[in-house]
Amino acid sequence: VRVTTAFLPLLRASDAPAVVNVTSGLGSVALTHDPARIESKVIAPAYAASKAAVTMLTTQYAKAFGDVRFNAVDPGYTATDLNGHTGTQTVTEGTDAIVTLATEDPSAGTGRIIDRYGPLTW
Repeated sequence: VRVTTAFLPLLRASDAPAVVNVTSGLGSVALTHDPARIESKVIAPAYAASKAAVTMLTTQYAKAFGDVRFNAVDPGYTATDLNGHTGTQTVTEGTDAIVTLATEDPSAGTGRIIDRYGPLTW
């Protein structure tokens, strides 16, 4: 919240201002209740709650600031230090959706949550 607030004036000076927040399927009510998804088997209350908050902040900012695109991305279970490199995909695969949102045409929209395969239900 502090970083977003601090950068809003600079973002608004851009021709195509965009914010890409990094969330997680672990913050999704839909995904954590789907037994076919890995998210339903992970217990991480603080992490999951923080990612649910990031997603809600994204949608609220998208509604509040129509002149800046706000979207969120779930990078997926990526092999990083956070999980002892046990993730099932590479860092490059985990950044695919982040790069997509950061470089897409401004007309693509705001208030969206995606992963590398497309839009997510939250």
